[in-house]
Amino acid sequence: MFDNHIKYAHVLNGEERGRELDDETLRHVLKADTLGWVHLDGNHPDAAEWITEHLDYLDPQAVEALLDPASRPRLTPLGDGLMIILRVINFNEGEDPEDMISLRVWIDAHRIVTVSLRRVRAVERLDAALSKGEGPRTSGEFLSRLIEDITGKIGGFQADLDEQMEALEDQIVREEDDGLRAEVVNLRLKVIAARRFIAPQRDVIHGIAASRSPVIDDETHREVEEEAQKMTRIVEDLDELREQAMVLREELSSQLSDRLNRNMFVMSVVSVIFLPLGFLTGLFGVNVGGMPGVNDGDAFYWLVGWLTLLVALLVFFLWRVRWIRFGARRRRL
Repeated sequence: MFDNHIKYAHVLNGEERGRELDDETLRHVLKADTLGWVHLDGNHPDAAEWITEHLDYLDPQAVEALLDPASRPRLTPLGDGLMIILRVINFNEGEDPEDMISLRVWIDAHRIVTVSLRRVRAVERLDAALSKGEGPRTSGEFLSRLIEDITGKIGGFQADLDEQMEALEDQIVREEDDGLRAEVVNLRLKVIAARRFIAPQRDVIHGIAASRSPVIDDETHREVEEEAQKMTRIVEDLDELREQAMVLREELSSQLSDRLNRNMFVMSVVSVIFLPLGFLTGLFGVNVGGMPGVNDGDAFYWLVGWLTLLVALLVFFLWRVRWIRFGARRRRL
């Protein structure tokens, strides 16, 4: 049985390939020529002590990187091994996918040590494959499969963002909802948060593909290089999404400005028509002697008629100066 800080441990090659290891056997395998892998829970209080005590033969810089709680994607060749820090899409329940999980990897020809502070599905899938005897047999194959899995999920996340952006763009063009500004801002923040780690991870994967480490054989080089190209495309697509979000936000601001201008225009037209009417009705409503039509029973109808004529003349004038239009309004494309 594993201790709580050891999540997964397997032999990757030899006659016992795929075998799960207990703590004592694991320590022996990691020191031997047999390729072994262990994944540790970095949040467990015993993890740091176990790494310091049982992996003291590793480069001190590698031990420090495995234990560092604050990390960003990077690649550091140390002797015959590689210290790699990657970021993984966060699929944990109740958490944001763009809040990417740090996965620390020490890898050389005889041992692989991975550490994460949260659950990593890519690691779980490797464990499941090894338990079935279908997992990688070499360090290079392990690394390429891990990177391929991580890159594929990042690509899926980027595709989801792209679909959300297209849906928002369609809604904005059709002016369906006034509450889209918050959605556009939220999507843009997701893109920015994801790109913060994905852009340096692209450089890390390119660095792995170009590495002269013994871990990177020709086949691993080709496979990792392919994943590096995918990461480059993903970063370019995220840059495009970020620019699209800015354009959509500007379009929303433009629509709001147009709406306000239309409202102000309508108010101006109404004012042009009713201001003189208000003046005339106010003038004829003055309760002083000498007002014309006071003793004429038809004076009210004459006043209404002249006011109606005045309205018609004002509407005709506004139509002539093209302030108002008659007829169906064309639908915006």
